[in-house]
Amino acid sequence: MIKVASGWKDYEIIATGDGQKLERWANLILLRPDPQVIWHSSQPLEKYPQINAKYTRSSNGGGGWTYTKKVPENFIVERNGLKFSLKLMGFKHTGLFPEQAVNWDMMQSLIKQAGRPIKVLNLFAYTGGATVACAKVGAHVTHVDAAKAMVDRAKTNVALSNIDTTKVRYIVDDCAKFIQREIKRGNKYDAIIMDPPSYGRGANGEVWKIENCIHDLVSMCKEVLSDNPLFFLINSYTTGLQPTVIENILKLVLKDLNGNTQAYEVGLPTDEEIVLPCGCSGLWINNKE
Repeated sequence: MIKVASGWKDYEIIATGDGQKLERWANLILLRPDPQVIWHSSQPLEKYPQINAKYTRSSNGGGGWTYTKKVPENFIVERNGLKFSLKLMGFKHTGLFPEQAVNWDMMQSLIKQAGRPIKVLNLFAYTGGATVACAKVGAHVTHVDAAKAMVDRAKTNVALSNIDTTKVRYIVDDCAKFIQREIKRGNKYDAIIMDPPSYGRGANGEVWKIENCIHDLVSMCKEVLSDNPLFFLINSYTTGLQPTVIENILKLVLKDLNGNTQAYEVGLPTDEEIVLPCGCSGLWINNKE
């Protein structure tokens, strides 16, 4: 099953092919690489006349932007009252994954239907897409990311979306270490979101590989779930990690809780009338909801 993000006016995929996707972000046209695009384009995407910037990978594994038109340092996109300040970052990103709108809609619906105060823990929270979505409908969100610059960007996004600043607590920390301290402190959350990287290194050289670490992290997170949890969402962009793998971990770890588990690909529609796959999600929902 694939869930497709719709409802965007400030974002669209114009065309895809030969390892690239041509996108519109508000008034900017960007050409970026995408590993899922293994098909050929009907015409060379580089020749599209309105491109503002193109990201090209280098032989050493890095890459950089080439500008053909002026690009502001920051630009804003909006969807259903959620606003995000974006910029062209060093590793091809803009600071937002628009396909996650399918999960924002789902989380907002669950929080509104709960009819009670909801505390959300957002791990590997990046620039706060999920944080903004949940806080916008009244949840209290603890936003955790190891990169201070990304947490600062999340603060900007919360402010842009006119969200009460008391709704969000920002933590710059290693996610696993934060969870360990929360367990000791006895803090509990009604919902958990995590968007872990495929690979990473901590400040002291600790190695994170999602295949080796995700089950243990989910198990730790279970210990900070409240007595009446609402949902548990895991996102993954790791190529080759099947949605069922994430579903299995959630089922095994949360098997003694009364809930339903599902897994699905997430994707974006293109103007070519195809869907670009953009990773996958696993979701546990309380049976009472």
